[in-house]
Amino acid sequence: MLTPEHFQNVFQRAKRAGSPHLTILSRANDLGHPRLGLAVPKKQIRFAVDRNRFKRIVRESFRHHQHQLGHFDFVVIAKKSASELSNDELYHVLEKLWQRLSRPSRG
Repeated sequence: MLTPEHFQNVFQRAKRAGSPHLTILSRANDLGHPRLGLAVPKKQIRFAVDRNRFKRIVRESFRHHQHQLGHFDFVVIAKKSASELSNDELYHVLEKLWQRLSRPSRG
């Protein structure tokens, strides 16, 4: 996702899946494919190298799971503790959240 309007669309009435390290917001789109947006503030992850590592891992995880995610826009929001996770731990957290979001909603 590229524009602030795309992000605002997701922030309004989004389905939420979270962990102590990050939050993923999702909302259906009409495009026929999933899209990813990242919100990784300096206030949460201080060093650029850590922010870039976080974004790289999230993008790679999204790429591996996008076939099962459906037609949704996703915004991944980092929390402070995300920079303390190893790559494997971050992949594991993302795996659980993608699975939770790919389940059909009840209700």
